[in-house]
Amino acid sequence: MKIVFHATGGRPEPWLADLAASIPGADVRAWQEGDTAPADYAVVWQPPRAMLSGRTDLKAIFNLGAGVDGIMALGDALPAGVPVVRLDDAGMGVQMAEYVSHAVLRYFRRFDEYAMQQQAGQWRFLKPHDKLSFTVGILGLGILGSRIAQSLRDFGFPLHGWSRSPKEVAGVTCHAGEEGLDAFLAASRVLVCILPLTEETRGILNRATLEKLPQGAYLVNVARGAHLVEEDLLALVQSGHIAGATLDVFREEPLPPAHPFWREPRITITPHAAAVTLRGDSVRQIAGKIAQLQRGEAIAGVVDPQKGY
Repeated sequence: MKIVFHATGGRPEPWLADLAASIPGADVRAWQEGDTAPADYAVVWQPPRAMLSGRTDLKAIFNLGAGVDGIMALGDALPAGVPVVRLDDAGMGVQMAEYVSHAVLRYFRRFDEYAMQQQAGQWRFLKPHDKLSFTVGILGLGILGSRIAQSLRDFGFPLHGWSRSPKEVAGVTCHAGEEGLDAFLAASRVLVCILPLTEETRGILNRATLEKLPQGAYLVNVARGAHLVEEDLLALVQSGHIAGATLDVFREEPLPPAHPFWREPRITITPHAAAVTLRGDSVRQIAGKIAQLQRGEAIAGVVDPQKGY
């Protein structure tokens, strides 16, 4: 079995060693420009078009992350009929739940306001928010969204969720489709975006949708920067309709030094760090799925090219 590997921005050696150790007998190599040697499987993150274009030998392409918008953007450079497989979780669900829970608790307990008071040298008690009205809306109820809901449910927050098609998630009031979006937004004191990025969801966090949140709502975006129309959020924060935002992803990364978000104290910025791919968990999952494919079994995580996720 031959496996070709490429991850933009990372060192290949640890991945090659772990893949070789987890898949006995596999010949694992790092792809380099001009490499057209045969391969049964590709393991990739943000691969160049030249790596995959024109290949007819691959049985599957494994994407090193839950988000597949980058690889699906290759379009016709992807080999026809070859499944693209995303990581189901690989340790990212817990990290996302930690990040979002921290952001929600920070707003609920008013720690963001206490931090600003500290900077101003003020000692002033702030009345706690009412938890029954501090509803959290989760935009996207896939594996990661459901894991976030599980953590927030344990803290006792009322939860709403939205997905493209109807779903049932324990402890979550679920909304679906375009017809369910307005009611979902109106019920969300904190809006958490964990949607996949598709042409339908690009720019979904815009003035029209964000204005449907309750006055004084909060936004947490841990999905993709292209979901957010940044100038619309900035205007709504400055007007007071949005009380604060925690953003881990941006249209341009790194966020440029001159970007106005840096100068807005009600916007919290982290450098795309909400969840990182854990190599050990990822390799074990990929090795298990390759073993299933070799046995002729169906696997989870195959991307639907029509939906884009």
